[in-house]
Amino acid sequence: MHIARVIGNVVATVRHPVYHRHKLLLVQPLGLDGADRGRSYIALDFVHAGKGDRVLVSNEGNAGRQMVGDPAAPVRSVIVGIIDAININDPSP
Repeated sequence: MHIARVIGNVVATVRHPVYHRHKLLLVQPLGLDGADRGRSYIALDFVHAGKGDRVLVSNEGNAGRQMVGDPAAPVRSVIVGIIDAININDPSP
């Protein structure tokens, strides 16, 4: 699982049938400090996220294929949650 921010929509006039019920969104991975981390990529949206939302992304193909119900689906990254807040407890002595 990764934390990311939605930075845009992906529009495709021709796409695989498993994508028809879901949006394709461009996401930017984030570090715990909120800074950009790595390259952006496309994820299949399962939670109705929008531009600017911080999201939780499963970047493991089998989980995505299980979510769409097709073991042969061309899916790798899926948005599985919208993040409201992140709390990090500092275990300093």
